Amino acid sequence: MKKDHKEVHNFLDKWLHKTVKQYVEKMDCQQNGHLHELILTGVEKPLLKIVLEATNGNQTQAATILGINRNTLRKKIQDYRIKCETKT
Repeated sequence: MKKDHKEVHNFLDKWLHKTVKQYVEKMDCQQNGHLHELILTGVEKPLLKIVLEATNGNQTQAATILGINRNTLRKKIQDYRIKCETKT
């Protein structure tokens, strides 16, 4: 892993650990069984939106940056109901 990637990974690891820990400590017991889905959705949807914005809505570029198949990205866009607009 490159130095920059390692620094970003370490930062994200610490930040996510702190944030998820705080959430779990404050979590309503009624939500048991859904934590994995809540966390993944909470992280994945904004990530997709940010990368799509950065690529001006270019799904092929976004999929490449994310390291996922373009069809997988399209399904996630549909599932999360993300508005994908190409900027001119």
